[in-house]
Amino acid sequence: MLKLAIFFAVVALIAGALGFTGIAGASAGIAKIIFFIFLVLVALAILGIVLGINLFT
Repeated sequence: MLKLAIFFAVVALIAGALGFTGIAGASAGIAKIIFFIFLVLVALAILGIVLGINLFT
């Protein structure tokens, strides 16, 4: 479960870096959407860890 949270955090950081720095250019809007989707998934994964709920199996 912690591996999933770390994975989502890394993907969110990559998506954010591409969307917010202008590297992606035309796809910055899509990268921002993906960033916020993965940010919500990270929050759910961390909440599941804290509450002891297995959300992804």
